[in-house]
Amino acid sequence: MSSVDTAGWRFLHTMIRVGDLERSIDFYTRLLGMKMLRRKEFPDGRFTLVFVGYGGEDDHTVIELTHNWDTGAYDLGDGFGHLALAVPDIHAACAALAAEGVKVVRPPGPMKHGGTVIAFIEDPDGYRIELIQKA
Repeated sequence: MSSVDTAGWRFLHTMIRVGDLERSIDFYTRLLGMKMLRRKEFPDGRFTLVFVGYGGEDDHTVIELTHNWDTGAYDLGDGFGHLALAVPDIHAACAALAAEGVKVVRPPGPMKHGGTVIAFIEDPDGYRIELIQKA
């Protein structure tokens, strides 16, 4: 056991850097149904932060989209895995997203070593998002 008292701690957000902020806001809000919770411009630092999610930051984990004004694209690296979203109908979700031009990189189906039905899509910057069929 840790000697650190973590009572009251909560996971707040995941930050990803995006190349085209408006394109990313459209993807996460219009296509994935999140709400834009807040936006803050930092002219002296030449960056913008936008927080999106399915509920308010006081009681939900959200995504921080960071746009550095002078950077149009990023290498994703090999340390980041993916974001995960629960969906009620994974087949319908993938079909609707594909119809909007979203890249479905792994169609819906059971996990290789388990029975959970999953799929993977990519956001405009190539970040992978796992869709998990809600039980």
